[in-house]
Amino acid sequence: MTILNSLRIGFASAAIAVCALPAAADDLKIVASFSILGDMVEQVVGDAADVTTIVGPDADAHVYQPSVADARAVAEADIIFVNGLGFETWSDTLIAESGSKASVHVATAGITPVTVEDAIDPHAWNSLLNGVVYVQNIADVLSDAVPAHADDFQENAEAYIAELTALDAETRTKLATLPENHRTVVTAHDAFGYLADAYGLTFLAPVGIDTEAEPSARDLAILIDGLKEQGASALFVENITSPALINQISEETGIEIGGRLYSDALSERGGPATSYLAMFKHNLGALIHALEHAGHS
Repeated sequence: MTILNSLRIGFASAAIAVCALPAAADDLKIVASFSILGDMVEQVVGDAADVTTIVGPDADAHVYQPSVADARAVAEADIIFVNGLGFETWSDTLIAESGSKASVHVATAGITPVTVEDAIDPHAWNSLLNGVVYVQNIADVLSDAVPAHADDFQENAEAYIAELTALDAETRTKLATLPENHRTVVTAHDAFGYLADAYGLTFLAPVGIDTEAEPSARDLAILIDGLKEQGASALFVENITSPALINQISEETGIEIGGRLYSDALSERGGPATSYLAMFKHNLGALIHALEHAGHS
């Protein structure tokens, strides 16, 4: 059954319209498109309102198929946050077919996108300073929606931004001492272009920005041959993709797998990346450890 048919069936007799924003924050119904963005919204809104996330932890938003329950949450929402930059290919259909009257806000507004093979890279959150832009955009939207709580939202945002900028500064200091030949990392798909630009690293991947794509045998062979010749500091699997390609690359090149990175989604509860800040600390810690020890194993 297609998304369109599922949503039409689910809402054939229950069209829901939101006419105006509620006066109180605790009546506000907020939806975020995926787990990383949902956590950012939660950090800003605090205890003032609940946030519903469509694509949850350890789930791949690139290939996600929304459910009728997702459509119901969207239909009842007052505010919807999406990443934009082509990340949620399903969101326009979901919002339109749900009948939602919510205001829709693109959290990446004001961020200069990077491109990968002439395609816009949507993974802008993989730069901490971009994360600051996300958070301020969220705070501004919420402040406009519920002016009575604007000071609280801005205060939460400022405290959160201070944590993000402190981690950014710490990371730049740690990475500044790395030699140029210890700055190349291979991941499963091309999700870390913004992180590469921010910290002077090189990320290679057998798959492009969309996890639905599959590398040709020729492209994979070229990547493996290049790694055999030039090397890389570490390989990493990702939480949202199969480890098969990375395992194959490791076996054929002898490069060790340095662990797991969280690229497009947070981890389930109990994992090392249950928030955006925790995700970044985990990813950077794993990367720095692998890059610092490259060639010593």
